[in-house]
Amino acid sequence: MVPGAPWVTAPEGDEDLNDHRRYSYKAWWTGLMLNQQRSIHEKMVLFWHNHFATETQTIQDARFMYAHNVTLRAHALGNFKALTKAVTIDPGMLVYLNGYLNEATAADENYARELLELFTCGKGPDSLYQEEDVRAIAHVLTGYKVDKTNITSYFDPTKHDYQNKQFSSWFSNKVITGKTGPNGTTELDDLLTIIFAQHEVAKFICRKLYQFFIYYEIDSAAENDVISPLADIFRAANYDIRPVLSALFKSEHFYDPANMSCLIKSPVDYTVGMCREFGVQFAPASDYAKAYAQWRSLQSAAGNQQQNIGDPPGVSGWDAYYLAPQFHELWINTDTLPKRNFLADQMITTGYISMGQTLRIDPLVFTQQLPDPSNPVLLINDALAILYRMDLSDAMKAYLKNDILLKGQQQDYYWTQVWNIYISDPSDAMNKALVVDMLKALYKTIMNLSEYHLA
Repeated sequence: MVPGAPWVTAPEGDEDLNDHRRYSYKAWWTGLMLNQQRSIHEKMVLFWHNHFATETQTIQDARFMYAHNVTLRAHALGNFKALTKAVTIDPGMLVYLNGYLNEATAADENYARELLELFTCGKGPDSLYQEEDVRAIAHVLTGYKVDKTNITSYFDPTKHDYQNKQFSSWFSNKVITGKTGPNGTTELDDLLTIIFAQHEVAKFICRKLYQFFIYYEIDSAAENDVISPLADIFRAANYDIRPVLSALFKSEHFYDPANMSCLIKSPVDYTVGMCREFGVQFAPASDYAKAYAQWRSLQSAAGNQQQNIGDPPGVSGWDAYYLAPQFHELWINTDTLPKRNFLADQMITTGYISMGQTLRIDPLVFTQQLPDPSNPVLLINDALAILYRMDLSDAMKAYLKNDILLKGQQQDYYWTQVWNIYISDPSDAMNKALVVDMLKALYKTIMNLSEYHLA
């Protein structure tokens, strides 16, 4: 292929080529997160990637990986029922959970089980589906295949089980009438109608949204006062996701100080967020070789912190989003915390060097965009308003000002003087070096405090 040419519609290629494409895919995705507008969209793409988890190392065909991401992206703020249907027949998912092997003569229950347990109804005490439901769903979904030439999926009616499918009493003993020929695809619509009639579907998704955006523990008050009303909104909107997010983000509960900064940033949030907060400069996308290398280096940094986008540890997604009792606390451990701090320290000091690229935070550029950087008190307050999700005590702010920024010089005018000299004469190398040194010490300390790890 010509260097820089799109590969998402090209022929499959061998294993080595797919490996390179996988790296390209992850870099591309990281670039989108770094360059996104002020929007919840990328956050929801990541949410759905964790929900409908797939692994690139299992799918192998990078074109299917990309197509799967496009599917999540297209429906991220749309209709959950439509997204579930699209994912069910998505070629990447068909490969990942063996759906393409599911035939009338040898039904494969892998996807059917996860559809109920992980994707729609959940495993809660009120999700009372039975093994017979898993078997029925598997037979409904027989006949779907993948087309590597056209990079899509298709339905082969000769592989479809056209017998009737009986469901349990939890699904009101519904029966899906078996259909032959191309009409066999309509059984999927019948199946989703049966599943989405269960109120537990809306509750399950609303609980996951709550844990993703607010807190991982849901007590009885949150269940009754937040989850149930959100689930009602979700069902009333025919499973459109926007009304649910709108209600959640406008609620008093969301802005309650007791619910602020309750989550530990995921590695992606930490790594991408740092670059966006400080306005780290990257090569333009037109310089694809350099841009992709830079994006890839950050993706690798997040992966080293145990969140490798495209490859969660399994079909359940990352442990931190579901594994009780620690949940998001799992992001911080003796392996990941030093890696987080190393990344922050390198970014603000010598520059983070990875894959032949050097990325760094420019403390002068960040500071100059603050309202009044010459005032050390306002400088620290305004910087913290950008970098933290919670307020600091007056004592800690005083420590940052007096001991870190002023380096023991108790008079505020010391900072004001060196800053104003820099502004009036940036060519004064000695004074500029002093300003940079003071700012690096300040921002390094801010990022090393525990509060910086809270979302």
